[in-house]
Amino acid sequence: MHRVHPLVKFHIHSTTADEIKERIENGLLDMGLVTEPVDISKYNFFRLPQKEQWGILVHEKHRLAQKTFITPDDLINEPLIIAKRTAVQNELINWFNNSPEKLNIVATYNLILNAANMVKHQIGIALCFNLNLGDFYHELKFIPLYPEIKTGAVLIWKKNHIYSQTMSHFIQSIKNA
Repeated sequence: MHRVHPLVKFHIHSTTADEIKERIENGLLDMGLVTEPVDISKYNFFRLPQKEQWGILVHEKHRLAQKTFITPDDLINEPLIIAKRTAVQNELINWFNNSPEKLNIVATYNLILNAANMVKHQIGIALCFNLNLGDFYHELKFIPLYPEIKTGAVLIWKKNHIYSQTMSHFIQSIKNA
């Protein structure tokens, strides 16, 4: 993008999918990258081909750190740090066989780095994507969920809206990448 449009600057704002959609609706963002599950019926969109794997982020000293995968039974009564978005929480409750009473949710997050810091200080276990945070926090380990949960990401922008040539080129370059 910068080779064709070297003067273009990007402003990256990290928040939840719901807040990104609200900012697009209010004209504060041109587009957003959101993770599923998310209602995109009001937007033009491009679904990215790769899927992200869900698992836990746990401190290396935790008893679960030696496991190769995590089942719902492994997390019963464990202090959990989960995503703030209701749609994501519903997905996780479904993975727990629709038994929310078995969950000991001690905190929610909208940015995984905040949750990772809590895991680092052994406040709880974060349910999250595999973002290779061990590169930043060497004492943390990601362990995938079983049964497996994967989710996708979607680039969204307002329908029936006239965008600049640069924005149109950006969308096309993402689709061609």
